[in-house]
Amino acid sequence: MRLRLRRFPLTKAVPLAISRGSTSAVEHLLVSVEHDGLVGRGETGGFETGHRAFSTDAIAAELESVAPRLCGLAPEPRQAWDPWLAQLSPPARCGLDLALHDWWGQRLGLPLHRLWGLDPGVCVATSVTLGLGEPGAVVARLERWWSELPATRIKLKLGSPEGVGHDLALLAVVADALARQHQRTGRGCELQVDANGGWDLDTAKAMLEPLAQAGVVLLEQPLAPQLDPEADTAGFAALAPLAPLPLVADESCWDLADLWRLAPHVEGVNIKLMKSGGLTEALLMAQTARRLGLALMLGCYSDGALLNGAAAQLLPLVCWPDLDSHLNLLDDPFEGPELRGDVLRPAARPGLGVVGRPGAPC
Repeated sequence: MRLRLRRFPLTKAVPLAISRGSTSAVEHLLVSVEHDGLVGRGETGGFETGHRAFSTDAIAAELESVAPRLCGLAPEPRQAWDPWLAQLSPPARCGLDLALHDWWGQRLGLPLHRLWGLDPGVCVATSVTLGLGEPGAVVARLERWWSELPATRIKLKLGSPEGVGHDLALLAVVADALARQHQRTGRGCELQVDANGGWDLDTAKAMLEPLAQAGVVLLEQPLAPQLDPEADTAGFAALAPLAPLPLVADESCWDLADLWRLAPHVEGVNIKLMKSGGLTEALLMAQTARRLGLALMLGCYSDGALLNGAAAQLLPLVCWPDLDSHLNLLDDPFEGPELRGDVLRPAARPGLGVVGRPGAPC
């Protein structure tokens, strides 16, 4: 088996600002495994969550360091890879895990969701994201989304460095825009809020009533994630009894162990493949969450269609899809999930179901 890496840029049509900063472009890694005439591909890249950070350079160095030792392995049996994957950081493991899954699905001639017995007919609308900014600019971004797709689920980023007054102003103008859209079209829109860990406990408590009054249906990661699991859990435990709307853990929830410790205090978790280390852990987390009665969100960073196409294989298990990053790219070299209106479905092609765009160097 041969492992290859290639870097490629991803440029946003509209930059995205959250509580920790703004992003307009990233560099990601294409991870390819070639064996018996088939090539499996995965995507990964650097990201940070406020308490953990990974660079694309460091991820590439990890994968390059293990590549010579992997040449003696074949992509199957998949179990043989577990010791090697366990040594890698979550994003490095993600890129290789996705490439192996893509190869496996191609070898069997089926998309992963079919191999797992999932029904793409039950997929629901994805949310689209409104970043932080001046109120007029945020509403303009919302109107741009509506010009591109139905956008019946809106995720508003709060936790502004400018303070709670700015958050409240954004909440008010977006709630008003949704009400006007309902009057114009007769179509209701769901409003979600993601603070990206931008509030302390007192601020989060103070925001609960305004969020509920604005009709917000869920609050994602209100508190900054903590490296100490006990301290991290304590924050959600303190807020949960007061919350009139579902709490969802994102930056605090990386793997199955995090899911278990947070389950008593949240109504949902946001699974992201670069946090979980790929589809192997993500599928286990999704199945466990459903058994525990937790709702699932499926999210992304500044990810392209290859990464989101991989995540989309899990969409039949997901209540709150949030895979809109590839819809906001100017130079994505891949074509991934199928989009009908604002409903994403996993592609029917084998493996991850992702193909290169015509003329793209992928």
